[in-house]
Order: sequence, then C-alpha cells, then structure tokens
Amino acid sequence: MKQILKSRDDVEPVILINEKDGTFRLEEGCSCPWVNMNDEIDVTAIRTRIEPWLTALFQSDHLSLLIGSGLTHAIYKLATGTNLPGMNAAKFSVFNEQIEQASMVSAERSGRGKPNIEDQIRVANELLIGLQHYSCSSAKVYGVKKLAKDIDKLNKELRRIMKEFAESILNGEKGLAIAAEEKRESAFINLVSFLMSFASRSGTRDRLNIFTTNYDRIIETGAELAGLFLLDRFIGNVFPIFRSSRLDIDMHYNPPGIRGEPRYLEGVAHFTKLHGSVDWINIGRDIRRFGLPFGATDLTPFLEAPGLKGANVLQLMIYPNSVKDRETAAYPYVELFRDFAVEICRPNHTLVTYGYGFGDEHINRVIEDMLTIPSTHLVVISRDDNSGRIMKLYKKMKRQVQCTLMIGDHLGDLSSLVNNYLPKPAIDRTTSRMP
Repeated sequence: MKQILKSRDDVEPVILINEKDGTFRLEEGCSCPWVNMNDEIDVTAIRTRIEPWLTALFQSDHLSLLIGSGLTHAIYKLATGTNLPGMNAAKFSVFNEQIEQASMVSAERSGRGKPNIEDQIRVANELLIGLQHYSCSSAKVYGVKKLAKDIDKLNKELRRIMKEFAESILNGEKGLAIAAEEKRESAFINLVSFLMSFASRSGTRDRLNIFTTNYDRIIETGAELAGLFLLDRFIGNVFPIFRSSRLDIDMHYNPPGIRGEPRYLEGVAHFTKLHGSVDWINIGRDIRRFGLPFGATDLTPFLEAPGLKGANVLQLMIYPNSVKDRETAAYPYVELFRDFAVEICRPNHTLVTYGYGFGDEHINRVIEDMLTIPSTHLVVISRDDNSGRIMKLYKKMKRQVQCTLMIGDHLGDLSSLVNNYLPKPAIDRTTSRMP
C-alpha cells in the first residue's frame, strides 16, 4: 500500500511504496528533497523526519485531538484479531423507499457515497416528526386512519432499530472486554501511550482538548488506565448532569516556593463527545449520564432504573438521536460544536485528527475556518483514504503549508505510530537538560 507523507517543508506529499523487507522506496515520478529516487528508506529515516516535527507541533500554545471511528477499529483489531462488527442497513416495513432515497441523497451530499445506518436513522426520525405534525392537523380532518397506523408502526420500528444500534456499539465494547488478556492488555497499552503522547504537556501550556465523534467509551477507558483525568460538561458523581453554561473548571497545584502562581496539574485533558454517547440520556429537560457498564449485553435493565422515569431508547443521546422537536434536537449538540469551534479556531493552535474520515461536513467546515488563521496547523493521521475525502479536502483548502499528512497502513497504524513516530508519552525534562 502507498504511504502518503507530508511534513516540515515538503511542498508536495511524498508517496512511499512498501517493500517486502519492511523498507520503503519513492514512487516513480515522485520528487522528494530529503531522499533520492533509488535510496532505500527505512523506519529510522522516516522517524527522523516525523518525530521531531510532531514533538514541536504538540507543544503549540493550543493542542486539540479529533478522534474518529478509526481508533475504535484499531483497538478492537489489536485486542481480538478481527474487524469491528458493524450494523447492517435497516429495513422498514413502512416508508422504506422514501427513507432509502433520502438516505442516499444525504450520504452523497456528505461525500460518503453509500448511506449507512446512521443516515437511515436520521432520515426516519425526521420523517416521523414530520408525519406526526401532519397527523395532528390534516390527517384527522380527512380521517386518514391508515396514515396514523403507519406512523405508529414507524415509531415502533425506529425504537427497535435504535435499540439494535445502541447494542451494536455495546457489542464492540464487549468484544474488547472479553478478548484474550494478553492481546487486550497490549491493545490498551497502545491506547494509553497514544493518549499520553498528546496529553503530556507542561504546566505552562494550555490543556489538551480531546474531541471525538465516537459513541463508545473506549477513550474514557483508556484515560482511566492512563490515570488521565477528563474534564467535560457533566457535573456530579451519582447521576451526572450536562450543564449548558461552560464551567471552565480545571485542576491546578502550587509549586514549592511559589505563591499565587498555580500551574496546571499534569495528566488532565478537556473531553468532548461531539455526537453524544451511548450512556447519555434525555430525562425531562436534562441530559444525564447514567450508569451503563462497559460492554453491557442489554440496555433494557439499565433504562428501567427508577431515576430514569420509564425512559426508552429514543431518548438516548446518540446522534442521530430521536427527540421531540428541532429545538431539543439542537441541544446538547449545539453546545458541543460551539466548544469545538471556539477551541480550534485560535492562533498558534494545532489540530491532530486520527481515524477521522472527514465525512462530517459540519466538522470539516470548522476545520477550514481554523486554517484561515495563519498560525494554525492541521495534522491528519489515517490508515487509509479509500474514499478520497482526505486528499480532496486537502486540495480544496489550499492551505497545504499548514498541513501535515501521515496516511497509509504503516504511517497510520496505531502500533507503528506509538512505537516509532509519536513523541515520548511523558514530560521529559532530563533529556532537555542533557549537554
């Protein structure tokens, strides 16, 4: 497979071809200022090109990490040796043709090509809301009983599909939890090292911001194992509640001999789940995080807890979520995306994406806005670009000098990344003091 690398002062991406002995060579016709066409390129040569560059970028005034589903797939593959199972496209007994057509339009508009289960759920939810509004007026006047029955059937099927969707997320967590101990431990060691490579910032630097589009709790689990404290918008311990007012809570300490100048406590990061989480639920006017064990087999027993007041799967805050109206649908996601835009659109900011396929136009738009600030930088790390969206956006933005690319089954592989290219997952004062 081709490896696409653009770092430092590269004018154009350098295309490397894997050799059978683990080395690399330049693709025919590719020009590269730091290696000759017939030279043999090994991991050490690539490391000297990447690791110091990333180390410098990671110490920018502001640093953010955007994680997509690629991280979940990588951890699952390391722990189980198999690919993460997904949920197949759903079939509806009513309005199926309309849902499929609208899902196709939605997928093409976002550049994904084929629609997935999330497109179907979102379209079905919007259709259900529209039909419910319609049935409150015209349907009753004209006595259209069949429409009322179809609406009821669509509502029931959407509940079933949402439950299956949520449980497919939990099945991925369960696969990790029951994997062979040695492989599972190795996978989580890679995850811990990955997270700490970004979170290891000195007390004089702004906090790392972690953003993710994932619904699962793999990042939270890795953070717990790493001793990394995650700060989010939820307040409380027993039944945490989402707060709209952004409380800029942090953790500081007073260094010995210094008064009135507290520094950031190490091992803390801000955390935002842009598309919600499988353990978030809408209760009344509040968004709560409820106690759902990692890899639970069935959601039902946990939704029947007295504090949840008879909640159902349609109240789970996983986007595309199913809620009563557009005003509620905008909450809490509007708050989360506002956080994302505010954090990354700042001078001297570096945004690193890992496993994100650039399939969410609303996120891409903010990234494009960020790059209009000359001192910002985008680092894209991905195992592949099969859809072509990464390179398409890279060319469209016309901000190549502000971009670093690491794409390929070697450069974007989690183990390879952790072992060879990411900065040391610690704050290393000793090395910097060496003569």
